[in-house]
Amino acid sequence: MSNPVRQDYIPPELRPDSVISVGPSGEISTDVLIIGSGMGGSSLAWALKDSGLKVLVAEQGTFLPREPENSQPAEMYLKGRYKNAGSWYDGRTGRPFAPGVYYWVGGNTRFYGAMLPRFRRSDFTEVTHHDGVSPAWPFGYDDLEPFYCAMERLLQVHGRTDEDPTEPPHSKPYPHPALEHEPEIERFARSLRGQGLHPFHTPNALNVKTQADRAAVMTADGCPDETGMKSDAENRILLPALRDGVKILTGAKITRLITSPDGRKVIAAEARHAGRTVRVNAKTFAVACGAVNSAALLLRSAGDAHPHGLANSSGLLGRNYMVHNSTFFVGVNPLRTNPTKWQKTLGVNDFYEAGPGTPFPLGNLQMLGKLQAPMLKPARPWAPMWSLRFMSARSIDIYLTSEDLPSRDNRVRVDGDRILIDWTPTNLAPHHELVRRVTRTVRKAGYPLIFTQRMGIETNSHMCGTAVAGHDPAQSVLDPSCRSHDVENLWVTDSSFFPSSAALNPALTIGANALRIAPALARATKGG
Repeated sequence: MSNPVRQDYIPPELRPDSVISVGPSGEISTDVLIIGSGMGGSSLAWALKDSGLKVLVAEQGTFLPREPENSQPAEMYLKGRYKNAGSWYDGRTGRPFAPGVYYWVGGNTRFYGAMLPRFRRSDFTEVTHHDGVSPAWPFGYDDLEPFYCAMERLLQVHGRTDEDPTEPPHSKPYPHPALEHEPEIERFARSLRGQGLHPFHTPNALNVKTQADRAAVMTADGCPDETGMKSDAENRILLPALRDGVKILTGAKITRLITSPDGRKVIAAEARHAGRTVRVNAKTFAVACGAVNSAALLLRSAGDAHPHGLANSSGLLGRNYMVHNSTFFVGVNPLRTNPTKWQKTLGVNDFYEAGPGTPFPLGNLQMLGKLQAPMLKPARPWAPMWSLRFMSARSIDIYLTSEDLPSRDNRVRVDGDRILIDWTPTNLAPHHELVRRVTRTVRKAGYPLIFTQRMGIETNSHMCGTAVAGHDPAQSVLDPSCRSHDVENLWVTDSSFFPSSAALNPALTIGANALRIAPALARATKGG
């Protein structure tokens, strides 16, 4: 058995007064309360640190310890060491499932693979897909572009802009050169180019210089990283904000938001903290709990002025829940080993947009971090570990992503303390076609044995869309600056606002949008 995870860990570089407690009164006050410390919450806190406002981040979890178990796949995948989100429920069947979310400071970024692409220019426009239309966003790529640059600097992204035909324009180059492919991945890239494709070096926030560095972080796609070489929301964004005066309250689960009698403003948040109910008063409230938990919090905050949930006059709160159609794709050559340490350096977007021979967008190919046997065991529990070790030592590992389209019937609901997810995947035919095309390509590259696993309802790390932004209050929950149409001091700064899911990792877009809306939020808080 593993030793219990420490709940009192504090990063040694953190100022002692950054982590606050609630006194005997059970009540504290601030100017801005940010609920959640993932990419959206941390980026907003960083953007407000020099605003002159008192900023408090409330996080349900605690700081995740930097410990040897961080990089041990058996601890993560077989023992579930850092799983702490409990159960959600499939709304169609009532079946409980363990969601792919984590309640620690930094949120899911503590476990992501630091793959940080920009959404393509087309992702902000209306796009026709096989199963319907992906709607336009209420702002365009050019509105977000300067903030993409800022986030790339904050997260120390490595990349290049001259290989991928879908790469949108950059006003500034990536702050660091792209991570080079290791030999087996370079061999794969040569095969892709020989097949007429355009493999590119992925934008990646892993700060490795030597092969020893890569070996030290080879599990960082899916596991925490104790070395600090992986940029995440905690170490690159939130900790600097905390050093500059932002405060954090950990172990605080916000259970509901309380409004003024007329319902036009939020006046306080109620939380469970240290075994009691406490109250946080603020002028402005920014919800950044993740697309499911943000919707659930607002639904649970229903009252006389908002009987169907806070900020839900449109009836769309919790609806349009989207999760990428995604497949783990493993190619195996039993006669050749793959000694790659950090595999996540290659991507392909040749099928991302419609074009000759591709009537509808199919999606994105990116490498996974190098799989190891304990990572495969949950998907193949019947397989002996020796066979999984043989397979993973000879595999090339890929993640395929296609766009899931918005649907009112795909939604988040609450039933007391339970969260229910109604989700039927959309747009699956293009995803199946993407898998078929990649299967042919990988076999031509020398990997004759193909194994695939499509992700189900429990794999929701790219979830979005439950509080969509738009110009029309009847057709959206938030305005284009991600402020509630209904409640003047309520903002949502995670991926809940996405009108569409695109088919790329959302973290950079979440952070860039938080930087974009921060000035308007600060002005509103000051009464400007």
